[in-house]
Amino acid sequence: MPALINSVSKNSIAEELGIQKGDILLSIDGSKMQDMIDYEFLIKGEVVTVEIKKTNGEIEEIEIEKDYEDDLGIVFESAVFDRIKPCLNHCIFCFVDQQPKGLRDTLYIKDDDYRLSYLQGTYITLTNFTDKDKERIKKMHLGPFYVSVHSTNPELRVKMLRNPNAGKALENLNWFRKNKIPFHAQIVLCPGLNDGKELTRTLTDLAKLKNTVLSTAIVPVGITQFRKEALKRVDKKCALETIEIASKFKRVCCSDEFFLLAEKPIPPAKYYGNFSQLDDGVGSLRLILEDFKKYKLPKAIKAPLKLSFATSYAAVDAIQAISNKLNKIKNLTVTVNPVKSEYWGQDITVAGLITSDDLIRTIKDIDCDRIIIPSVMLKPYSEDFLDGKNLDYVRKKSGKEFIIAKNIYSMDEVIQFIMERV
Repeated sequence: MPALINSVSKNSIAEELGIQKGDILLSIDGSKMQDMIDYEFLIKGEVVTVEIKKTNGEIEEIEIEKDYEDDLGIVFESAVFDRIKPCLNHCIFCFVDQQPKGLRDTLYIKDDDYRLSYLQGTYITLTNFTDKDKERIKKMHLGPFYVSVHSTNPELRVKMLRNPNAGKALENLNWFRKNKIPFHAQIVLCPGLNDGKELTRTLTDLAKLKNTVLSTAIVPVGITQFRKEALKRVDKKCALETIEIASKFKRVCCSDEFFLLAEKPIPPAKYYGNFSQLDDGVGSLRLILEDFKKYKLPKAIKAPLKLSFATSYAAVDAIQAISNKLNKIKNLTVTVNPVKSEYWGQDITVAGLITSDDLIRTIKDIDCDRIIIPSVMLKPYSEDFLDGKNLDYVRKKSGKEFIIAKNIYSMDEVIQFIMERV
């Protein structure tokens, strides 16, 4: 996979030089690159020479004078320019393996690449971690990483990941500590396997790594109607026990779903520290509630307006609290409509897995001027749902218009839409 250019930022150095989408960056100062890590290292300097292969096949060599820290303004098709390191595990809880056919192709990719962990925050298991990888990480002082630990019991981890190399987890994590390489830890909790005493063991082992572990997130195993493995769901009793165990350790947080299952209130902001693992659903509901406090709401708008949130069941309480405040604005009516996941099954309650047809079923009979959805329902930089259909399809089938909240933790687009009608 070459360093293919996907887009060029406006008013950037690259735009000024005529670099375009579809061009390929071949080298910087004569050095080829295997990923964005190399690019970010090589592009530092006041004078750099780049070699570009244009879409017509011509190769251009361009000398660039710039400030040392300046970027070119290039967005690449992928953060990795060579082959992505594939996942060699067959985890009993793997979400990719339980997906049905017919979804976006990218949803079936199983990567386990330390470079993507460093660059994009994806989780790695370290089962394909090599001495060469360690050399590069140490030499370039890379970090932090995001590591799917699950268990520090070697036999249990081998059983859960179904990979004989999985038992080396603690050995690799100790290498991180020895070389002062920080990481965030993730534990997918599977009742009857790595919960209870095993969870306590894992958290105790991680605590011994001192300040190398920046945070630990515990998330419940996701079970859809397509799963073939006989796994237990996290129920209220398990959720309560897990929250209790986690409370005994520093920098350990349970995902929001545990508190919902335990029928306990979402913790205050201080519980989540720096909100280090939001993509794992750890603190996302609290963050959106805290962020909403920044808005100064008007007392009224000029004409009647009806808005409706189409949200996940996991976010209902938080969105309802926000809606209650918005409904105090004269002439504004806001409702909340959770989307039932008939596609995946009722146990899947997150917005990122909502399909187009499930959304249509929820909103088609709602009387409103706009439907509000979070951008996490759509593929990044597009209007495509995970089932391959797009927002235009939903518009035609439902007859509705939309406001897309681009930041799942913010209501900026919603508030702006309301303020334009004051």
